Amino acid sequence: MIYLEDGRCSLSNNASENSHRPVTLGRKNWLFSDSQEGANASMIVYTMAEMAKAHGLHPYNYLKYLLDSRPGTDTSDAEFKDLAPWSEKARIECNKKSE
Repeated sequence: MIYLEDGRCSLSNNASENSHRPVTLGRKNWLFSDSQEGANASMIVYTMAEMAKAHGLHPYNYLKYLLDSRPGTDTSDAEFKDLAPWSEKARIECNKKSE
């Protein structure tokens, strides 16, 4: 009853249901991971794409930025910070127009 008395609450849960749709649609594809390592790798990439979306970056541009930057064993902590989706450098690099 209290839920209905609060005018700030939405009467629809469509937004929350739509946020789960990509996971539900991808679930059938993930059944075909050959190994636990393959499933883990898929989830890492999926998490990176979702983090990019959460921080206002286009997922393709962000993944391309990460692959172009390819951190190595000699990468410093400051360089890793620049790769995070919430960094200013990532925001600038991922919002550039494609040439």
